[in-house]
Amino acid sequence: MAVRSELLEFRWPQGLRYGLMALPLAFVALPLYVFLPNYYARSFGLPLASLGALLLLARVADALIDPLLGRWIDRLFARSQAQVLRFSAMAALLLGSGFMALFFPPVREHTGLLVWAACALLVCYLGYSALTLVQQSWGALLGGDDALRSRVVAWREGLGLAGVILASMAPLAWGLPVTAIILCLALALGWFAWTAAPAPLLAPAPSASPAGTGLHLLAPLRYRPFRALLAVFLANGIASALPATLILFFVQDRLQAPPSMEPWFLASYFLAAALAMAPVSRLVARWGLPSLWLASMGLSVAVFAWAGQLGSGDSLPFIAICVLSGFCMAADLTIPGAMLAGLISSQPEPGRDSGIYWGWWNMAAKLNLALAAGLSLPLLSYAGYEPGSRSEAALRSITYAYCVLPCLLKLVAAALLYFLFIRKTP
Repeated sequence: MAVRSELLEFRWPQGLRYGLMALPLAFVALPLYVFLPNYYARSFGLPLASLGALLLLARVADALIDPLLGRWIDRLFARSQAQVLRFSAMAALLLGSGFMALFFPPVREHTGLLVWAACALLVCYLGYSALTLVQQSWGALLGGDDALRSRVVAWREGLGLAGVILASMAPLAWGLPVTAIILCLALALGWFAWTAAPAPLLAPAPSASPAGTGLHLLAPLRYRPFRALLAVFLANGIASALPATLILFFVQDRLQAPPSMEPWFLASYFLAAALAMAPVSRLVARWGLPSLWLASMGLSVAVFAWAGQLGSGDSLPFIAICVLSGFCMAADLTIPGAMLAGLISSQPEPGRDSGIYWGWWNMAAKLNLALAAGLSLPLLSYAGYEPGSRSEAALRSITYAYCVLPCLLKLVAAALLYFLFIRKTP
C-alpha cells in the first residue's frame, strides 16, 4: 500500500486518536488474568480448580469465534467507516457491561457464581475481541511503508502498555469500583477518538460464497511460515502467561510481601516493558527479529531461575526480577507481531484477509492465557496449594508453577524459534 500524504508524519494527534482504544482494551488482557483468580478465590472462596476450568472453557469458547469475527470485520471495512464505528460502539457497550457484571456479581453461592462468571466472561471477551480486531485491521488498512507501520504499531502497543500499568495499579490503589468507572470512561473516549482518527482505506471485499468463506478462513493455516510462527508464539505465550496468572499468589505466600508492595511489583514490570520498547526497536536493525527474540527468551529463563531462589522477605530482589522480566516482555510484545505483519504483507492482497490472520493470531493469544490458567490452577490445587498456604509443600508447589514450568516452556519456544526460523536463515 502506498503512503498517503496526510499520514507521512503520523504525528501524536493522529497516533493518539487511532491508538487510544488500546488503553481500555488492556484492562481485559493480562490484568484480568492477574486479578480475577485471586479475587474470586479470596473474596468468594471458589476452589482454584474450578476457577482454572472456568477461565479455560470461557477463553476457548471465545477464541474459537475470532477467525470468523475477523472475516466479519473485513466485510465491514469493505463497506464503510460508519459501519465499523457503529459496530465498535456496540462492542464497547458489551465490554463495559461484561466487566461490571464480572467483578460485581449479584450471587455468592458457588454454583450460581460460576455460571454468572462464565456468562459475564463471554460477554466481556466478545466485546474485547471485536474491538481488538477492529483496531488491528484499522491500523493495517492505513497503508504505508515499514516506517509508517512501525509508528502505527508503536502508538497502539504504547497506549496498550499504559493501559496495562493503569489496570494493574488501579484495583490495588483505588479499588474495583473506581477501576470499572475508569474502564467505561476510557472506552467512551477511545470510541470518540476513532471518529476523528485517520480514515482506513476500504479493504477489498471478501468472497461472499460459503465455500469461499470457508477456504479464506483456513488460508492462514495452510501457509507454512504462519503455522511455524504460531507454534513459537503459543509455546512462548503460555510460558509468559503462567507467571502473570500466578504472580499475586507467589508474592503473597512465597515472598509474604506486604500488600503495599503489590502495586510496585506490577508497575515496575509493565513500566520496564514500556521503556524497553524503543531500545528493542533499535536492536532489531542490528540483530534481526528472530535472533533478538531468542536472546530475550534466554534472559527470561535466567531471570525466572533466579526468582526460584527467593523466599520470605525478598521483595527488593523481586522488583529487580520484575524489571528484567519487563524488558523481555517488550520483545514478546513487538517481535511476534512484527514477524506476523511481514508475513501478511507478503501476501498478494494483504488488506483483503488481514482480519482473518489477526483473528487466528488473537485466538492463539487467548489460548495462551486460557491454558496458563486452566493448567496451572488445577495443578496447584491437586498439589495441595491453597491461597494463604504457608506449608513447605505448598510453597514448593507455587514456586515450581511460577518459576520452573515457565522456564521449561520458554526453552521449548526457543528451540522452535531456532530450528524453524534462525537455522534456516542464510
